[in-house]
Amino acid sequence: MSATLLSRALGKRAVGSAAWWKTTPTLASESLILLASLLFTLFSNGAFWHAALSSPLQQWRLGLSLFLVVTALHAFLLGLVVNRWTAKPLLTVLLLVTAAAAHYMNVFGVYLDVDMLRNVLHTDSKESSELLTWGLLLPLLVTLVPVALLWRTRLSRRSWPRALLIRVAFLAGMVLVGGAGVLMSSQGISSLVRMHREVRHLVTPANYLVSLVKVLRASPPGPKRALLPVGMDAKQTPRAPGGKPRLLVLVVGETARAQNWGLNGYARQTTPELSQIDGLLNFGDVTACGTSTEVSLPCMFSPYGRRNYDEGNIRSHQSLLHVLDHAGISVLWRDNQSGCKGVCDGLPTERLADANDPELCNGKRCLDGILLAGLAAQLPARPGDRVVVLHQLGNHGPSYFERYPPQFKRFTPTCDSAELDLCKREEIVNAYDNAISYTDHFLAQAIGVLKSQPDYDSAMIYVSDHGESLGEKGLFLHGVPYAIAPKEQTHVPMVMWFSPGFQANASLDMACLQREATQPASHDNLFASVLGLLQVSTGEYRRSEDLFANCRKPG
Repeated sequence: MSATLLSRALGKRAVGSAAWWKTTPTLASESLILLASLLFTLFSNGAFWHAALSSPLQQWRLGLSLFLVVTALHAFLLGLVVNRWTAKPLLTVLLLVTAAAAHYMNVFGVYLDVDMLRNVLHTDSKESSELLTWGLLLPLLVTLVPVALLWRTRLSRRSWPRALLIRVAFLAGMVLVGGAGVLMSSQGISSLVRMHREVRHLVTPANYLVSLVKVLRASPPGPKRALLPVGMDAKQTPRAPGGKPRLLVLVVGETARAQNWGLNGYARQTTPELSQIDGLLNFGDVTACGTSTEVSLPCMFSPYGRRNYDEGNIRSHQSLLHVLDHAGISVLWRDNQSGCKGVCDGLPTERLADANDPELCNGKRCLDGILLAGLAAQLPARPGDRVVVLHQLGNHGPSYFERYPPQFKRFTPTCDSAELDLCKREEIVNAYDNAISYTDHFLAQAIGVLKSQPDYDSAMIYVSDHGESLGEKGLFLHGVPYAIAPKEQTHVPMVMWFSPGFQANASLDMACLQREATQPASHDNLFASVLGLLQVSTGEYRRSEDLFANCRKPG
């Protein structure tokens, strides 16, 4: 008897559970928007809450105020675009993208500002594939739960006049809620915005949605506009009769930071080969133009630089390389990364990242040695001077362990994973330093190639585009807004080498340059210094920014 009753009870419970799953809840679209906004505020903004509230219990009033503001903000933004027809697909995309964004923000400490969104949009498949790790799988799987519930929800129907009236009232209500949140702790919010303005780039998904709109507005899809001309008046001073043509190899490093550069006094000797080269100039205090390739590369080759930073001007105008081309100097860009970011548009380029050299490439990436492969064969002397730019993969993270061959695994144990949160900091630093050591070897090899070119007076300039955080202050990788970027992301190494013939041709006083190398420098010096070094005259030249201007022998 009891068994029969138990069986019936279990049967009823099973039927009830099945009936519950088969039921389709009905919600107004505004209710769905509010639920999604609460979900984002509570579960997708860990980085924001951590940055905004140093003492949550003591700052409960500010916390409650920010809760209302963040929720109202998301609800207002969603209220502008979400309706009965767009709700499910749009919220599905937002839920999944926000889960991924929150994961990367929590793991690497990145800020999703305009520059970071531009990095994301312009990254290539090789870069993005390195960030698609197993650690991302869990947050995406968890997000499938609200996505499934979303698709089981039926949205109530209304006549369009009623729907419009309710939506306007809803938006007005969110403005009032947000305003109430601000008034609740106006002083606290004012102080937060004034002292930590960049914290707004942690409010997810508003951060990447607003940044995406700004990026698309600045660079709309479709054909790119031709770059505005720069230095059309450029002319090169003729060489002395019988003088050799000049060859300048400009190596653009990637993600190398000054703190781990052996020549700068780092505790480890990460630059053993460069330290043995006579006459090498090492600049120990160099500041980058940005904290990402997308910002630094156009900026460092621009006549505008960081001193009067104007992104629109920089991206819409030609670069240093175009000015050299106007002066009749042959220019070639060789790339082992994600392109020149507009710096070499319209000029000869060679993309080597997709090469299939079995000794230097593994089917996914190529070691930087590929940039030197075949270079010597391309350098038979021409009538004029030449500039060759080598754009490294360098220390591009998070897969530092893939940036050097096995024989350069000098510092162990290493982090052999792209999931840095699974490694000890010591292992991450070891892998990073091994990659620096391979750059040291690469640069020494490049100088060796130049020494083997008897038909040229040759020189090399190396400077990294930006630095890298390796766990300091909880940050990894790079791309932190420049105003609050740590020195690990803004201080970069720079070295130079000149053959005896080049020194004589350019009238360089090397003892003077050794003293100059101890002074602060920046990416802003590159434009004028290269023009001065190659004796190019133009109205764009600024002598005050030419590192060599005070070290040229008279006559």
